[in-house]
Amino acid sequence: MSLRVGQAGLGEWGRNLARNFADLAELTWLTDPAEGKRAEYEARYPQARWTDSFEEMLADPALDAVVIATPVPTHHELAKLALVAGKHVFVEKPPAMTGTEIDELVDLAEKRELVLMPGHLLLYHPGVRKLKELVDSGELGDVLCVYGNRQNLGRIRPYENALWSLGVHDLSVILHLLDEDPVEAIAFGRDFLQPGVEDVVFCYLRFPSGRIAHMHLSWLDPHKMRKMTVVGTEKMAVFDDMELDRKVTIYEKSPWKPVATYGEWQTRTGDIHIPKIATDEPLKLECLHFLELVGGRGDRRQVARDGARVVRALDQLTASLHAGVPAA
Repeated sequence: MSLRVGQAGLGEWGRNLARNFADLAELTWLTDPAEGKRAEYEARYPQARWTDSFEEMLADPALDAVVIATPVPTHHELAKLALVAGKHVFVEKPPAMTGTEIDELVDLAEKRELVLMPGHLLLYHPGVRKLKELVDSGELGDVLCVYGNRQNLGRIRPYENALWSLGVHDLSVILHLLDEDPVEAIAFGRDFLQPGVEDVVFCYLRFPSGRIAHMHLSWLDPHKMRKMTVVGTEKMAVFDDMELDRKVTIYEKSPWKPVATYGEWQTRTGDIHIPKIATDEPLKLECLHFLELVGGRGDRRQVARDGARVVRALDQLTASLHAGVPAA
């Protein structure tokens, strides 16, 4: 029997979620407070009931799961209401604004044996999955550092800064690749356009293993960049989401040996390999994974705990950003 899903939030990203869940499950409820949405979505999904009340949707005993794609400040409250109502929850990133809030959601989901899945889309990108394969297989050698560049001119958001809007993507990938919680998190940035909303943020993370990571986040930049670089002792790999046919590039480059004569290091340079990366839609893979978890396949607790790891790191970086000093 197909799973029954209701969705709150039908904005720019919410429409993509609705499209996928309508294909993969039964989309039975829709709600969005914005005027003008009802006629459009009733025509597009006639099988789904429209409501102006999130609580009315939750009261349906036949509803299995809820998708939350509303503005970020509402995520925690709506996810909590859904979990209390006994519904599995897919909530767009970030699922909460503080470590305390996400820990509350994770604890609630575990006690009720429900799925709480944050929408970390990049973890389902075939290119990022290839990066993870390279790291876990040891092909890159020992990973030394990871750094991400996520820049653009716009889209400027009024209610979340570049760290929470852009950084959550790269941070989820970094923590996924390294599988560690940072012991040090430092962030510096400036609010050039809107008071209290940082447009440009630089982040540094240090991990128990000694590995480090860096993120450059900005919506005030002349270039659109979506790039992640992993540096290993044997090879280096780059994931570039702006490339059409070269999503992942593996470089056989590494330090080799010091040269006593000049006090420099010789480097080893070999082949450059561009593996074929599948073109599956990451969002469809993500939605499918959520439905599989709801159906009893996979580790329900792990996705919630991974999401909590990201929010806690964001919390650390935010404390540092606002204090202007490191937050360990």
